[in-house]
Amino acid sequence: MAERKKLLLRLDPKVYEAVAKWAADDLRSVNAQIEYALRLALRSAGREPRQRGPGPSQQGAGSGPDGAAHGREGPSPDREGPGPDRE
Repeated sequence: MAERKKLLLRLDPKVYEAVAKWAADDLRSVNAQIEYALRLALRSAGREPRQRGPGPSQQGAGSGPDGAAHGREGPSPDREGPGPDRE
């Protein structure tokens, strides 16, 4: 796994307290809760980070929770080289 980025984050004390309570309720650290909240926000905005790996065999890059591509399908067929059915 790639090294995780370090970030100094300044928060309003009341926001921190709310996040800390949420984290305790979910049995997470504050750091893990902030990452969880950021991932939820990215997903709802349609900006999930792309997964590295062999390709979109599972819920690949750009896939929503329901497996729909949400307009982020791979390259269009006219941009790809000849395939087995396009020779």
